[in-house]
Amino acid sequence: MALKLDALSPKELHALIADAKSRVEGARSQQVKALRKTIEGMIKAEGLELAEVFPALGTRTKKSKRAGAGVARYRNPANPSQTWTGFGKKPNWFIEAVRKRGVTAETLLIDPARTPATTKTTTAKKAAPRKSTAKKATRKRA
Repeated sequence: MALKLDALSPKELHALIADAKSRVEGARSQQVKALRKTIEGMIKAEGLELAEVFPALGTRTKKSKRAGAGVARYRNPANPSQTWTGFGKKPNWFIEAVRKRGVTAETLLIDPARTPATTKTTTAKKAAPRKSTAKKATRKRA
């Protein structure tokens, strides 16, 4: 099957590429199905179960460090069902509430004792002292 690609228009080339990609995906899925059937047949022939040969399949061995959606810190005073954890993009209700006179982020906290400043565990780093540039200027003149 020799195609003269130089004779094809860009539209025809795109169609050819799309067709080739779909055929590759179809061939790949057929290959996976055939291999899976072969492996299952070998396991059954030995009198074993799939879970015995591959015990880790279907089970999670490592738990995520960050579980769940997080603890809500801020609550919408107009609609208490709307909350925000303080991470990610600020919701529209939060932005609108803070724009109102007399409303701050601290007033929207669910637990005022737990302010964002007290929940952060980062430590402040001291800035390295700056070297004087006066010495460099005198060296250049000499």
